[in-house]
Amino acid sequence: MAKNRSHSSEGPSQRQLRVGELIRRTLSEVLARGDIHDPDLNRYSITVGEVRTSPDLRVATAYVVPLGGKGQEDVLELLHRNRSELRRAVAKNLTLKFSPELRFKLDDTFDRMDDTRRMFEQDTVRRDLES
Repeated sequence: MAKNRSHSSEGPSQRQLRVGELIRRTLSEVLARGDIHDPDLNRYSITVGEVRTSPDLRVATAYVVPLGGKGQEDVLELLHRNRSELRRAVAKNLTLKFSPELRFKLDDTFDRMDDTRRMFEQDTVRRDLES
């Protein structure tokens, strides 16, 4: 019996992971070099932590955070405003039939790590872990 690959519980395919990483590296390089013709966007140093692609590779969601965490909403607005130019820049490095639509979300990985660290420092949690 063949497995149905559309179930999200299986996680992303190798192709999704490979394309996502290629898009992440390309976006990081484009933003670091200031290749986008928007001086407002080029003022920020933006980290692209991860890019997740849809199973059909037509949508790529980039998880980003500005350096220092300041101006997060401004950065999202600027990336959204320049997504067509960013899409063209990414498409140059891809050998896909379609250039994926780019979406941007804030990367909350560091916040979740801090929350987890604080949780493990609580006396009640530490006591439970030691027993």
